Amino acid sequence: MEVLLLGMTYFSWVYWVLACWAVRTFFKPDRRSERNIPSSYTPPVSILKPVCGLDHRAFENFASFCRQDYPDFEIIFGVASRSDPAVRIIRGLQRTFPERRIKLVVGRPLGANQKVSLLHYMEREASHDVLVLSDSDMRVGPDYLRRVVAPLAEPDVGLVTCPYRGEDAISLPAKLEALHMSVIFLPSVIIAWKLGLSFALGATVVVRRRDLVRIGGFRAIADYLADDFQLGFRIASLGLKTTLSNYVTVSVLGRTTFTDQWNREVRWARCNRVSRPREYPGILLTLPTPLAGAFALVSRFSPQSQQILLLSLILRLVSAWLVSGYVGDREARKYLLLLPFREILSSLVWFAGLVGRRIVWRGREYILEEHGKMVACSWASCVDASEEVEPSVAGTDRGGGIAN
Repeated sequence: MEVLLLGMTYFSWVYWVLACWAVRTFFKPDRRSERNIPSSYTPPVSILKPVCGLDHRAFENFASFCRQDYPDFEIIFGVASRSDPAVRIIRGLQRTFPERRIKLVVGRPLGANQKVSLLHYMEREASHDVLVLSDSDMRVGPDYLRRVVAPLAEPDVGLVTCPYRGEDAISLPAKLEALHMSVIFLPSVIIAWKLGLSFALGATVVVRRRDLVRIGGFRAIADYLADDFQLGFRIASLGLKTTLSNYVTVSVLGRTTFTDQWNREVRWARCNRVSRPREYPGILLTLPTPLAGAFALVSRFSPQSQQILLLSLILRLVSAWLVSGYVGDREARKYLLLLPFREILSSLVWFAGLVGRRIVWRGREYILEEHGKMVACSWASCVDASEEVEPSVAGTDRGGGIAN
């Protein structure tokens, strides 16, 4: 056991040296303008944004998408109920930006994944072929659309996604989540892309509608938890490339609780386990602090194990400092002393994700089935089961409608 844990710790050291190199080369200055901003390629875009409840600073987050330096785009918001508190914010957005085409779609659940159900209805109301999917808690700069749409200028590129980092973390759980996003998860995303893996991240997914139709549309993935993984996998199965933009979106965290954070991260972990079972064990090898701590415990804190633990702590703090600098994430640097606790929490999440199939998402409980399909076992607060969502598109019964 000592030899095994020592070997795993050494491997994690090598991983973080390579991770620093990968992040540095990905964000180096001469790549910032590389193939990401061909000003001549600006096709009309429909931004699809499914919403459930209010995230921290929701109005400012939504408004950042209205302030895009882009010639022709529309924004379509989707909710499952007209009583969703986000509706009031979206109405205010329409009044604040009257020059923008901002639609609100209300749709009843199509499958177990409520987010995908909303995307299905929003896609049907979209006016353009290029679709940009974005989670509700994201905030972006005015060059966002130009940067993330640009790779589609290449006809063999079928999907564009981009990394994200945490910001505006108020509570301790939120600060730990920001650390995870910026100095644990983000480097792993870049390494996965450099290794040629096909994937997508919910922070941003850019696809052509015609390619989406070829994979069966959103209806085909309405019962899957990892809808972003399914999109990336299925688009790649068409023989098209997926590419990772070096634009970094911001997840605005605000104040979260340990319970919410634990449920969310365990959901991600179990999702990763069922979606990529062969890669899941390797996640543990990216956490040198818990590995070195376990080695020290097994070896009864021998002098060698104490040195290994100290070197692991130093390596992770230095690598996290460098990674946050390459990404331009000053906020994560404020919380770096919490990194050892963050890695311990990540290891506990990994073990929790290793077993069990129950997950909690937006107030609902689900059971995960094979290949990432899920079955709802309770009803969420975001949809009132007694509320009948009446369609209102051209008077036809289409299951969803524009709330004018």
